[in-house]
Amino acid sequence: SKKVILLWSCWDHTSTRNIAYAGPPAHHHAGSIEELYGTDGEEVFHSDFIGKKGLLTLPDFADFVNSTSYDGFYEQSVGSLEVLALMKKTEPPHTSIYSKYDVMVGVENDLICHMTGFFPPPVIISWTKNSVNVTEFMNSQYHPNHDGTFNIFSHLKITPEEGDIYSCTVGHKAILGQPQTKTWEVDVALPGVGPSVFCGVGLTLGLLGVATGTFFLVKGNNCY
Repeated sequence: SKKVILLWSCWDHTSTRNIAYAGPPAHHHAGSIEELYGTDGEEVFHSDFIGKKGLLTLPDFADFVNSTSYDGFYEQSVGSLEVLALMKKTEPPHTSIYSKYDVMVGVENDLICHMTGFFPPPVIISWTKNSVNVTEFMNSQYHPNHDGTFNIFSHLKITPEEGDIYSCTVGHKAILGQPQTKTWEVDVALPGVGPSVFCGVGLTLGLLGVATGTFFLVKGNNCY
């Protein structure tokens, strides 16, 4: 079977980072594979090995390249797909999970699972809520890091309730049989009592000060 491989990564004379990799897209299915060419992490062209063709993916307003600029790239992709398969060893992902916004019970939020530093793609991502699998999540495309590894984001829309526990589990060929799981628990902090206590203490001391001052003022007047 075809493997995901890093083909090249370089800086050109304009300091623009060009990348290319061969592998499955983020929303891949069994047997799917493609090769991506891009600039600054944005896809420009990819070779579709299932459809046996190359596809430009630039928007219409991006007119710096014409339709013939990538002639022959698909054929080159086919020829180089396996050549550099052993060029880089596998690297496991580093995973973190966090909410997009400040957490408020009953208010919709986005939970984000970020995987980075892995090679090669793909990673297998799954989510649970209170130990029950959920499937309504979206994955970004794979994006290259400067060291040749990759990163990807997975987004899950949630409406948090006190005590809910969410988990993001990540599988990768570098951690076969040992998937990484990160958990996130809804734990909304109660309003702090510190300011109220300080305010009460301050008010009490102020009143005592006024009472003491009044007492000595009256006593002083009685001495005359």
